[in-house]
This record gives sequence, structure tokens and C-alpha cells, in this order.
Amino acid sequence: MSFRARLTVFFVVIVVIPMTLMGVLGFELIGSAGRSKADARAAGIASTARSVYQSYSREASLEARTVAGALAYAPRRDLSSRARLMLASAGLARIEIHVGSAGTISVGSDRAIAPGIAVVRGTRHHPERTFVVSEVTATQYADELSGPDTVIVVRSGGTTLGSSDARATHVAVPPGVSAVHLGSAGYRVVTQRLSGFDGSTVEVSVLSSLGATNNSVKDERLLAGGLIVAFLLLLFFFTQLVHRFLQSQVSPFLQAARRLGDGDFSEPVPTVGHDEFAALGEEFNSMSRQLRARMEELEQERARFRAAVRRIGEAFASGLNREALLELALSTAIDATEADAGRVSARRRSSEPLAVSDREGDLTGLKDAFAEAERRAEASEEGIATALARDVHVASVVLWPREQGEPAHGVITVSRAGRPFGEDDRELLRSLASRASLALANVDRHDDVARQAVTDDLTGLASHGLFRARLEDELRQATRYHHPVAIAMFDIDNFKAVNDTYGHQQGDLVLRRVAEVLSQTCREADLAARYGGEEMALILPHTDLEGAHDVAERARLAIERLTVPRLDGGGSLSVTTSVGVAAGNRGRGETLVAAADAALYAAKRAGKNRTVRAGEAGTETAARELAAAAERPAGE
Repeated sequence: MSFRARLTVFFVVIVVIPMTLMGVLGFELIGSAGRSKADARAAGIASTARSVYQSYSREASLEARTVAGALAYAPRRDLSSRARLMLASAGLARIEIHVGSAGTISVGSDRAIAPGIAVVRGTRHHPERTFVVSEVTATQYADELSGPDTVIVVRSGGTTLGSSDARATHVAVPPGVSAVHLGSAGYRVVTQRLSGFDGSTVEVSVLSSLGATNNSVKDERLLAGGLIVAFLLLLFFFTQLVHRFLQSQVSPFLQAARRLGDGDFSEPVPTVGHDEFAALGEEFNSMSRQLRARMEELEQERARFRAAVRRIGEAFASGLNREALLELALSTAIDATEADAGRVSARRRSSEPLAVSDREGDLTGLKDAFAEAERRAEASEEGIATALARDVHVASVVLWPREQGEPAHGVITVSRAGRPFGEDDRELLRSLASRASLALANVDRHDDVARQAVTDDLTGLASHGLFRARLEDELRQATRYHHPVAIAMFDIDNFKAVNDTYGHQQGDLVLRRVAEVLSQTCREADLAARYGGEEMALILPHTDLEGAHDVAERARLAIERLTVPRLDGGGSLSVTTSVGVAAGNRGRGETLVAAADAALYAAKRAGKNRTVRAGEAGTETAARELAAAAERPAGE
């Protein structure tokens, strides 16, 4: 019988049959018990989740009656601000007010759930109002119900509102009772539908880990383990029988393998007969000869690759330093290909041309060859090309762009005399360029994140957080060195009417155009920021109240001259702003903002489209009214 036949019989009798039986029996028992346990546990938690949701909804109904009592007959123009005050004071998640046919006012989180409803019937002078209130967001609800082996996912309309595990945010959870995987862990899922805002359906999915049922299936595991042990004993018995038969033929190969492990390639494996073992011995001896030759070649190349690996390690250590990454990529390319010289060119933005970042070696007389190789590489689908200048061979590889369709991030070009670049060299350059491209992409992403953290995406102005931090810094400097700091608060007049009449895209265009005017008006030392909504602000260091008034007035007049084209093609819109200005040299930023806000409120009351200084007539009244509105109890 041939070795293949013997091995087949051994495998079927000793391994395939017993392990198939044990695997089917054991895993079926364990899997069935685990799924049943997880389903029961998930169903119990789902029942609790429904009860908790309904409890929140009942409590929200009580809060809705309280809100309705406070805002039932409040003027519509004050509903939004008063609702926000009640939202903050009562610790609610969301308040939604339906004012008859006049529309809906909504404040708070769009991820709020478990709403409660209160309806105030209309009268002759007041239309019917419906108040929908929520006390909890989906994330809070999910975190409250989650446990060590339980994940809660809340969705509505295909959108994930909240999850107790970030991995479950983008996992498709099927309806009813089903199974999903988070990473390598399996979960049983029970999903139920509950009511949400505006008649929408909120789907609460309870994911129960199958790992939590391990203790409950101990008996099944013991049974499966006993059967497996029995078959292992049977396997051991047959192995001993087969071992005696094969030992005489396997021992020479074992000894030869040990010699190869010690680096001894001198003694071949003896071959006897003409069966498969004899053929295997011949192949083993051939492999030994090839390994010996290859080891000698690898020993010669080891020193070169040590230097390349060391430089790659330095590239990782260089972190987010673009110039260091490019320099190390070029050095590694030259060392790995045994090149004589080279250069690396890169661009920071897709609109910029390539510029040489670093070079090594003597490039005299190779300018045209380098340019030709780089041009061919950029035009090639493989991203690598070669050129020849007399007896000097040139190879260029592209650093891939971040986004498809953009020009190359850069190129690495190397040269060496007398020896062309083979396929191994080309593959090495492609691999190096791929890793360098990933590193440069990470640098670009880091720069983008750093920029977005302090920049408003819509207007391009500084963010609210940067405005607050910069204002506090300027006031600390002003307190120390006794120079004034001023701020100007701009509010676009009638902005809500623009959104209601022409749509939010038109409103976004108005915000961008106004932001452009503020950016062009302010000085280099000033900071223009989006304060929130349609409000924008300027920080004016080393500027007193009169100087700030002049700057703000110039900006207001420039905005007044601004014409914004209508997106529907029906002409253009005129824009005006009301401005409040305040200045000081000590205290906190909140005080200065409050003074400028009071002046802005006075400008609004005085007819809009004007600039008012803090301290002028009307600002004290405006400040008192703002304070009174903030402190007024709910319901007045």
C-alpha cells in the first residue's frame, strides 16, 4: 500500500469519522443551549426595555402638561426662547410645539425618544397647541439598560439614534428575533417597535451575548468533552499501531530535518525503493541544495536590508513630520535598490505643482532623464516607469493621492549606473511608495482634523469654542498689560424669514457671504468667528470702544451693500445686520459677551440695521430685559 493510501486510511479512521461525530453532536448541543438561553435573556431584557420606555413616556406626559401650562398662551415669537429655558431648567431632552397651522417649534436633541404629549385646545384668540416632550435621549436610554453582556441599539427610520456599544452603530439589525456579530462575538437579537416623535416608529434592539450563556451549558460541554476524550484515546491506540509501521521510513526524514534546522546541508536523505517515500527523499535532497544556495544569497543581501529596515523604523518614529517622511522614503529607496542618487518631489495640495523636497547624490546631467521618468510614471497605470541617460538607469515611482481622480501626491526617483532596474527593484519601489503614501495621507488627515477642530464648516470662520478660548486669552493679556479688548456681535436681521421663504440652502449662502465680508473687513490680529446660528462675532485686540464701533460700522455698511443671488434665479437678496459692541480690559469673557449682547438687543429694538455701543441709551434696559427673561419662572 502506498503512503498516500496509508495516510488516507489513517486520516479517515482516526480523525475524520470520530471528530465529525463529536463535532456535530457537541457543537449542536452547545449551540442550541446557548441560543435558547440568549433568546430568553434577550426577551426578558426587551420586556424591561419596553417597560422603562413606557415609564419614560408617562413621565414625559406629566412634563408635557407642565410645559403646556407654562407656554399655552405665550406669544409665538417667544415660544422658542422660553422653550429653551424650560429645556435647560427642567433637564428635558427635547420640546416640540405644534402651533396649529403656523408650523412646529422644536428645541433640544433630535435623538430624544419616549415622548409625552399634552394638547391645549384652541380659543378664538389662540390656536390649538400640541406640546410633545421627552426626558431622555436614545444614548441615555441605551446606557441605562445595557449590561456587561448586553448591547442596546435604538433606531428610527434606518438611522441609529443611540447605542451602548459603538460597534453596533452601523450593524444592520434585522427585525424580530435574529442573530448578529459585533467583531468576533455573536449576539442574539430581540427587536420591538415603540412610538416616537411625529408618529415615527422607534426600534429598540436588545443584543444578548452568546458568551454569557457559557456557564449554563456546562453539562453539555462535559458530555461533548467526554466523547472527545474517548475518541482521542481511540486515536492514540490506532496511532501506536501505525507508528510502528511508518517509523522506519519516517526516521530518516526526521533526522534530515533536524540537520537542516541546525544549518547542516551536507548529508542527503537516503532513498530506498521506488515508492512515494523514495520520490519524497529525492525532492527533499533537491530542496536542501536549493536552500543552501538561497541562504548564501540571502546572507549577502542581509546587510543591505538591515539598513533599509532601520530607516523604515525611523520613518515610523518620525510621526507626522512630512519633510522627515519624504527624506526617509528617499533614503530607503536609494539603499534598498543600491542606487547612486535620487530625489523626491511632492505637493501639499492637488492644485499645486510638484516641488523637489529632498535630494541625495550627484544629479548632474540627469535632469532630463529624471523629468522623463517622472512624467512616464504619472501617466502609467502601474505608477512606475524608467528612463535612460547614457549608461545611467533612472526609475521613478508615484506616491498615490489621497482621493481617486486627484494628481499624484509626489514621486520618488532614483538612478544607478550600469545596471538596469529589474522586477524585484520595481516591486520594492512600489511597496515603499505604497507605505509612504499611507503615511503622507495620515499627515494630511491629521492636518484636516486640526483645522476642522477650530473652524466652522459652513462659513470658514473660527468656531465658537476657539472664539471663547481666544477671548479669555486676550482678556488675560489685557488685564496684565492694561490695554483694551473689544468684541462686536453681529446678528443677521430677519434671517428666519429668509429660511422660511427661500429655504435653508439660501440661508446658508447668506451666512457664507456675510462671513466673507467679516473676514475681509477685520484686521490680521482680529478674529472673526461664528458665534451660533445667524450670529457672528469679532474679537478686536488693542481696540477701545470707539475704535470697535468704527470697525463694526464699516463691516455693517459693507454687509448692507452686499447682494446675495437667489438660488431660484429670481433676482437677489439684500442683507442687513444689527451690531452690538463692547470693550474692556479685565474680567471674564462672559461679561464682555453679555455687554455686547445687550447692545445687540438694543440695536434690534431700535429698528435693526445699526451699530450700538455698550453703555448707550437703551442697552441697560436691554440687559435688564435679557436678565429678566432668563430668570422669569416657567408659566409667566
